[in-house]
Amino acid sequence: MFALLLVDDMDPFYQNIASFPTVIFTFVLAVLALYWLVAVLGIVDIKLLHIDLTQADGTFDSGMDSGQSGPNALAGLMLRYGLVGVPVTVILSFVALFGWLISYYTVHLIFPFVPDGVLRYLVGIPILSVSLYCAVLCTAVVIKPLRRFFQQTDQQTIKRVLGQVAIVRTKHVNAGFGEAMLNDGGAGLILKVRATGGQVFARGDRVVLLDYSAEENAYRVVSEQEFEGTSLN
Repeated sequence: MFALLLVDDMDPFYQNIASFPTVIFTFVLAVLALYWLVAVLGIVDIKLLHIDLTQADGTFDSGMDSGQSGPNALAGLMLRYGLVGVPVTVILSFVALFGWLISYYTVHLIFPFVPDGVLRYLVGIPILSVSLYCAVLCTAVVIKPLRRFFQQTDQQTIKRVLGQVAIVRTKHVNAGFGEAMLNDGGAGLILKVRATGGQVFARGDRVVLLDYSAEENAYRVVSEQEFEGTSLN
């Protein structure tokens, strides 16, 4: 089967996927394909790059008014184009796929009439911009029916893990920082956690997931001993 990819008739295909700007989408698709392979094997979580924009009232907040940059600016851009409600990895996969398809066929139709050299790069820049913009619009349409599925999955996960014991995986956990690993019978869940009452936990400590804060997108935790003592009382 792989021998079919080596015949001479496939040369234009290889030329297109390796030419600017399609090569950018080709590279991103290759990286994402590797990511999904690793995710299927259970080594990383599907929400590794998740940016949560949902507030407690169910609305979306991009943080654009906070004067911050970086992740907040990216979140605001995603909100503007409707790229919310599903994991960022899923969004990137759709954007890369649609961008690759649009760029590939545009290059296939236009580049035979464009001379080799710098001119192809000059023509490739607007093709890249248009392909990316159209890919974002297509992705926004495709993910709309998927939002409800992921929201239901998140709610079920929250209900399932509350009251469970997790192990601190970061150097420490305090009121503003920390992660813990929950053994779910599979690859495990890496959860953002926050200590309460001025407590500080160290790596390896056993904590209980007490409740979920939508504003922080994190679970409030207490020590296992404190939770057991409260339950007995």
